Amino acid sequence: MISALILAGGNGTRVGESIPKQFVEILGKPILAYTVEIYQNNREIDSIEIVCHGDWIDYVKDMVKQYGLSKVKWIVKGGDTFQQSVINGVNNLNNKLSDEDIVMIHYGASPFTEQIIIEDAIRVCKEKGMSASCIPCYQLIGSNDDNNTSLNWIDRDKCIQVTCPQSFRYGYLKDIYRRAEEKNLLDTIEPHTTSLMYALGDTVYQSYGNQGNIKITTKDDLRLFERFVR
Repeated sequence: MISALILAGGNGTRVGESIPKQFVEILGKPILAYTVEIYQNNREIDSIEIVCHGDWIDYVKDMVKQYGLSKVKWIVKGGDTFQQSVINGVNNLNNKLSDEDIVMIHYGASPFTEQIIIEDAIRVCKEKGMSASCIPCYQLIGSNDDNNTSLNWIDRDKCIQVTCPQSFRYGYLKDIYRRAEEKNLLDTIEPHTTSLMYALGDTVYQSYGNQGNIKITTKDDLRLFERFVR
């Protein structure tokens, strides 16, 4: 079984809207609905779990009905942090998935993801036990130093941008969080599952990504997605 765990628990304040960015409507439809449809429309996906901001659970239930998102099996309340939201989603899947099943973690405000990205993420995860969609760094990369200066060049060929989905065999995903908790990493590491993997010394296996796979963060991203939809 392959399940998508879609994170919609954040406040998304950087986008400058009065509501969380995943619920901002583009042409009358919430961004989250566009994101969920990526997995709804993929034949390899069996089920979808949405980890949702507590104040928006009823809204998400109505959204699922309105857009016929039949693969959504679970809507779970998010936590106070990104990591806690992921943990809530992972824990909810206990007794629903086997350790060999695949869980694909995706951000609710990442609606640009193409099906080729999903398909390669699944392929690599089946082979390696996990995968993260990654993009090469095509621009010149420099350090971000004090007072809006940049003092050092960074070899872009040694860097990648890690995007979503980030996919895991369920047993391995649980093990990452078990070990991270034992080492007290959950409150100290940047809030991504792959960040925990780096801290634990695990290997991140890259799957296909492209520059179009953006997470909506700013008003410019909102305008770009509206043009994309049109």
